[in-house]
This record gives sequence, structure tokens and C-alpha cells, in this order.
Amino acid sequence: MSSVKCKGTTKSGAKCSREAGSSGYCHTHDPKAIAERETQNQALKLKSKFVIPSKRFSERQGFKPVSEVIQVDDISKDLRHSLWNVLSNNFLLEYSGNTRSIFYGKQIDEYIKYLWMDFFKKPIDDLHSILFKSGQIHELRKLFDGFKWFEVYDFLEFTLNYFENVTLVEEVNNILNREFSGFRFVGGVFTDITTEQEVKMLEEVLTSKRFPAVSSHLQRSLTLMSDRKNPDYRNSIKESISAVESIAKEITGKPKATLGEALKVLESSNKIHPSLKESFSKLYGYTSDKGGIRHAMLSEPNLTAADAKFFLLSCTSFINYLKSKV
Repeated sequence: MSSVKCKGTTKSGAKCSREAGSSGYCHTHDPKAIAERETQNQALKLKSKFVIPSKRFSERQGFKPVSEVIQVDDISKDLRHSLWNVLSNNFLLEYSGNTRSIFYGKQIDEYIKYLWMDFFKKPIDDLHSILFKSGQIHELRKLFDGFKWFEVYDFLEFTLNYFENVTLVEEVNNILNREFSGFRFVGGVFTDITTEQEVKMLEEVLTSKRFPAVSSHLQRSLTLMSDRKNPDYRNSIKESISAVESIAKEITGKPKATLGEALKVLESSNKIHPSLKESFSKLYGYTSDKGGIRHAMLSEPNLTAADAKFFLLSCTSFINYLKSKV
């Protein structure tokens, strides 16, 4: 006996090929499920508008000391618990007692399975031996509590990229800000860029569809710089400069021009001030001398995270400036 197919259609207009439930629709196209997800998203948006002050009354008044040390190589108990609570309050607790198990438009069962096999790399038999969802969450909590500080960020990076939910990202970043973490989630990775202005400036470029090659270079620069196990500052800087070179070529319509040549064209067409063109030409020259970033070297230059961050933010700012001129 053949199964009944869903009555819904995909975004492309094709008939859905999934099996239908009692409603005649699959879980993705079921009107009731869609309404439930929308209600949940609205509730999350409302909840995210409430921001807990970064300092309590007793701390603001000087009755209790505030730890102003940015957490960059450790995670406090308060931060660890708060990050777990964000996940619990958003979907984990509800999942443990919910038969539908659909949040952010995705099935949590699939997330748990994906997490178990591809993040923890544990045998799927072990997961299946935990019969109840509450048992799975309890096991997950034990693993989370045992993470080293950097593994907490690995876990969150995996989770945030799986769900791709803006509200969830905002709540995690709010917690990181409140607890003085030295990291924020930007462009799919955790990075040591912490100010709100810097985060917004980067996201503006990374999410733009107007210049995809530019976004690709900056995304690569951010990823290389933010790799906690093996950061590559040399190539991160190279990608940042390449992003500027890419947008300059597109704006001038000269795909074979060097950055220096493209900047001259932008200056002559009054798109950038001569002083600005000169300053960025010198910055480009710094990365192009015989010991610089863009030349093959027998040994790595003495580059730091601060160098990579400076180039990433400077190039991003300049790119946003150039975009405003066209």
C-alpha cells in the first residue's frame, strides 16, 4: 500500500514528496505546525527585547566588586550556566516533553542525532539506548558541564550554525556581553570582536548579496583569524586586503587592475578623497613589501591577532565607505 504524499508545495512550486500525516500535510507544510512555529518565533522576539543590565544595583553602587577581567582563556561558572540556560529556555526543556519537537522550523530529534554523530562522534547506538528525551537532555548537560572552556564555544558554534536563528544568536551574544566574555558570534564563528559597532559593521558586509566576492573574502579572513586551535593571521590579512581589492575592481569596472591602480581611478572620479586614497595605498604598500604578507616567505612574519583584527576592521570600514559611494 503506497503512502499518502503531502498536499503542500515547495518554495520552487513543486509538489512536496514527503509523507503526509493525519492532516494531509508533512510537518513542514502542516498549517497548524506553521502557526505554532510563528507563535514561538514571535514569543522569542518579545523575550529578546528584555535585556538584563550588565551590572547589578549592588555593583553599580559600589557595594559589590565587579569582575572587569574579560574572559578570553576561561569560562566562569556564571557564564557556563547562563549559556546553557539560553539553550534550555529556547528549546531543550520544551523538547524533553514535546512530542512534535519542532523548533526554529527544524526537528530537534535530527539536531540531537547530528550533534551526537558529527560533534561528539559517539556511536549512535549509545544515543538510542537513552529511551526518553529527558534522558538525552540530562546526558547532554553532563557533557556540557565537562567541556573545557574552548569546547563550550565549539559546541555553541555548532548549534548556532545548525539552527541559523537570529533571536538565538542575539540571546547568546547578550549573555557573552553581560558576563564579560571576550568573544561574540559573528558571521558563523566566535571571534574576539566584542563591540556592538564592530559586530554590526562586519555583519553588514557579510550578509550583503551585492558583492558576493567581497563578502567571501571577509568571511574567510574572519574564519582564519578566529580559529582558536590554529589561527592564520598572515592569510587572514591577505583576505582582508583582497576584499578591498575586489570591491575596488568592481566599482571601477577594471577586473585586471591592482588595488593601487583601482584607487587611482576612484580618486580621479572623485569617489574618494586624495588623502584617503593615499593612506590606504600606504597600508596596501605595507602588506606588499619584500617581507610583507602578500609575498611568499621562507618564515612567517611576527603577526598577532591584533594585526589581523586591525586589517579586518579597517578593510571592512573602507568597503562600507566605498559601497556608500556607488
